[in-house]
Amino acid sequence: MNNRNEIRAICASLGCEFREDVPLRDYTTFRIGGPAPFMLFPATAKQAEEAVRALRGKIRLVVLGRGSNMLAADGALSFAVLHLGRQFSKIEVEGETMLCEAGATMAEACRAALAHGLSGLEFSYGIPGSVGGGAYMNAGAYGGEYKDAVLWCEHIDEDGNPGRFSGEELDYRYRHSAYSGKGYVITRVAFGLHRGDPAAIRARMDELMERRRSKQPLEFPSAGSTFKRPEGAYAAALIEQCGLKGARVGDAMVSEKHSGFIVNAGQATCADVLALIEQVKRVVREQTGYELEREVELFR
Repeated sequence: MNNRNEIRAICASLGCEFREDVPLRDYTTFRIGGPAPFMLFPATAKQAEEAVRALRGKIRLVVLGRGSNMLAADGALSFAVLHLGRQFSKIEVEGETMLCEAGATMAEACRAALAHGLSGLEFSYGIPGSVGGGAYMNAGAYGGEYKDAVLWCEHIDEDGNPGRFSGEELDYRYRHSAYSGKGYVITRVAFGLHRGDPAAIRARMDELMERRRSKQPLEFPSAGSTFKRPEGAYAAALIEQCGLKGARVGDAMVSEKHSGFIVNAGQATCADVLALIEQVKRVVREQTGYELEREVELFR
């Protein structure tokens, strides 16, 4: 990186914490990923705006929350990371509207809603991601999706300008939003919820968490569901039908508990995971005719 000193000086001038050569394996739920040359930790939307503006054209900037739908390459990475985590996780409730900074976890949002007797987010309890990540990909489970609850998202565009999308502007579809594939930074999300019985809300959250524990391989690092649901079928069922449960490349393994998950069964590399993904896609295509599409996002 020829301009490393220049980027270091820019980061130091922004007024927010930053670190150099940070292994992404420490920040992703897959526990995979090489070092990012710079990681910034803004505490406010203003700091994030300034970082986007200052680094535009200098280095690619990737937004990271909980890193739960992310597969990062093994070697030295070529992008800087804007980390929206604990320092960017304030939650406020105004009537039946809940305002969450993007770094809040989905579990924290659910617990905050419960504390105020608000229903509408129970489906997301236990999804190991951030509110910003959920809004970005229209996260969903057990019959619910973010599109059912999100009123609007505040963001920073690729030039560092603040803005907001609401309603149809969000373009929510299955695992898709107006932000998909773009370099926008979601900073805050507003949820429109409704009053409910706290005991019933708690019971539903507990029920869904128990279902996750019993059916998903939570004992292993993973990035959640590896493949999108193909039209007319389910990825996990197709993979199991093809006898691929337990298939391995290195320490990357198709979960024996839920075949829709590829897990890190030890010291898996990004290369291991990608090779296993291609193997699963090939076998499923050859045996069933279905073409599986990777849901996990790849960064290198």
